[in-house]
Amino acid sequence: MLTLDFGQLETMLIIVGLLLAAGVVASKISARSGVPALLLFMGLGMLAGSEGPGGITFDEPLVAQGVGIVALAFILFAGGVDTRWRDVRPVLGSGLLLSTVGVAVTAGVTGAVATVVLDLPWAVGLLVGAIVSSTDAAAVFSVLRSRSIGLRGRLRPVLELESGSNDPMAILLTIGLIEWITLDGVGPARAVWLLAGQLLLGLVGGLVVAGLLVLVLRRFHLEQQGLYPVLTVAAVVLTYAVTAEVGGSGFLAVYVAGLIVGSADVAHKRRLEDFHDAVAWFMQIVLFLALGLLVFPTQLPAVAGPAVVILLALMLLARPLAVLVCLPRGWSLPERGLIAWVGLRGAAPILLATFPMVAGVDAAGTIFDVVFFVVLLSVLIQGTTIPPVARRLGVDAPLSPAQPLAVEAVHQDVTDLELVELEVGEHAPAAGRRILELDLPEQALIVLLTRGDDRAIPQGTTKLAAGDGLVVLADPADVDGLRELFSG
Repeated sequence: MLTLDFGQLETMLIIVGLLLAAGVVASKISARSGVPALLLFMGLGMLAGSEGPGGITFDEPLVAQGVGIVALAFILFAGGVDTRWRDVRPVLGSGLLLSTVGVAVTAGVTGAVATVVLDLPWAVGLLVGAIVSSTDAAAVFSVLRSRSIGLRGRLRPVLELESGSNDPMAILLTIGLIEWITLDGVGPARAVWLLAGQLLLGLVGGLVVAGLLVLVLRRFHLEQQGLYPVLTVAAVVLTYAVTAEVGGSGFLAVYVAGLIVGSADVAHKRRLEDFHDAVAWFMQIVLFLALGLLVFPTQLPAVAGPAVVILLALMLLARPLAVLVCLPRGWSLPERGLIAWVGLRGAAPILLATFPMVAGVDAAGTIFDVVFFVVLLSVLIQGTTIPPVARRLGVDAPLSPAQPLAVEAVHQDVTDLELVELEVGEHAPAAGRRILELDLPEQALIVLLTRGDDRAIPQGTTKLAAGDGLVVLADPADVDGLRELFSG
């Protein structure tokens, strides 16, 4: 029987509310100063911890791991929703190589250095390398946005694809190495087999759930609009949990599901994108606060020397080598240089550093402190130097300010019509034709056209082109026909 002390509960709620509010303020400071927000979030957690003025005692790696897993699942889903298939398709091969082979190369090189500088068994040293092998492009783009800097051509989509898909690979390597260290009978062949199985099941799980979710969002109308985000939250939770339960990578599954849903034409898409963006920010704040609370700052100086060596090996050797191996000759030297430099470490490595603690791996406390210090330095050094490096390499571009749609794709109860967002496909029947030439349903009206950064109300003589975004007011019964006409 669980008895709640409501006085204590109220105190806890006040503390949580203040920490979340402080996280929002920190994000504002980050936007103005250019300091990565995750650095400020971690700092808040450390200040609120037992060795800071907040004095909150929190030494629960299992709890932090559980919070981190849930948070990372929603962050990955939101990252997938925000990534457009048409953007990542041209760089699909390069992005997947970076997120698989690149992660393995980074883990191997960094793990070898960690084995030497930390005087660890080679399997445990490789574990350190696997933990710090994934990147966090969300932090990169946050820094670039704060300085009003964009990236040219294919740099942004390849970094988005890599960062969204390399966390599952790092997680699988970490779990595989922990099993290798702690369990008898788990050899290299068995570990590779488990890795391949988790990747395959994760991919299948994401495809299946995304297909069902897109079908539901297209075919079924919910009377209350607020239930659509609830439906996608349920999909994220079930995608991760069911895929993980059958032995697959739940993180890969939620990212794949987000990527498909974000690239599909579904009702209420704008509302869902905004909702999951807010959820991702909330989860980032919660995750970094929890991980910041878990660290004891007085223990960090003892690992400062080895952490600096590991970070230098990561930045100057492992990451450039991974980029050299994975990117084909078509990539220019400045593009390779920028991708090599923005291998910024973020939430995933600190979360993964709790796995050895929970599993009881020897030297787990040292591993956590080293990883935390490496991430801290990576954010501080790489995060603050990305804008000048991009300018120096000549791969920066003016950042176009986001232009929110003037209308939102929601159901109109008064007229029984629905606003849907569609995109003109390359081989769609509508591509290259004027609107007046299209056999539109009687109650269908194109109310907004988006072409690049331009938005306009189209006329009958407006010729549609592949890639045009449309907002169409239509009867729900006509939506499938309109998708066939415009999307193909």
